[in-house]
Amino acid sequence: MRDLPTQHHPASNISALILAGGAGRRMGGEDKGLLLWQGKRLIDHVIDRIAPQVCDLMISCNRNRQIYRALAPLTPADLRPGFQGPLAGLEAARTVLSGKYVLLVPCDTPQLPTDLAVRLHSILHTNLHAQVSYAHTGNAGQYLCALLRVSALHSLSPFLDSGERAVRKWYGQIGAIEVDFAADQAAFLNLNEISALTT
Repeated sequence: MRDLPTQHHPASNISALILAGGAGRRMGGEDKGLLLWQGKRLIDHVIDRIAPQVCDLMISCNRNRQIYRALAPLTPADLRPGFQGPLAGLEAARTVLSGKYVLLVPCDTPQLPTDLAVRLHSILHTNLHAQVSYAHTGNAGQYLCALLRVSALHSLSPFLDSGERAVRKWYGQIGAIEVDFAADQAAFLNLNEISALTT
């Protein structure tokens, strides 16, 4: 397991949660976090980008847990069967999140901004009525590149129990604010968009 940076950071009360629990249906069932891109696994790219921005980092996964455990602490596997989406991973992680904020990032976005946490935090902590801030690239919301108040997670299980799964809908219920990353669109390219590039 790699060591996380220990230097003081303006967002030192942020924990990161890398979402690697999907079924990989659009990739033929492959575990996306373990696929190679530019000579490294996608999960390694994401950790390298995110670890310096937060005080601690965990991985949410449902498969290959021994491999992921060698990289960072793991949150519990989804409580709900059948790969029910990223919110199910966040729900399972709730019991081990100890900070004030949690930074969500997907495992298949290897070029994330190196100032993602700071920029999301600077907006969220000054907007007391919002529970989540998320990146917006001008033409699309990046709902899984988001900073949430951990205190807002109490509403997540009832939302999922109702049969809902859409991240955007839950954000709308708890109060969300978008943060402009229009100048950084390339940083949010995910595996489904870069899979045709040279690996």
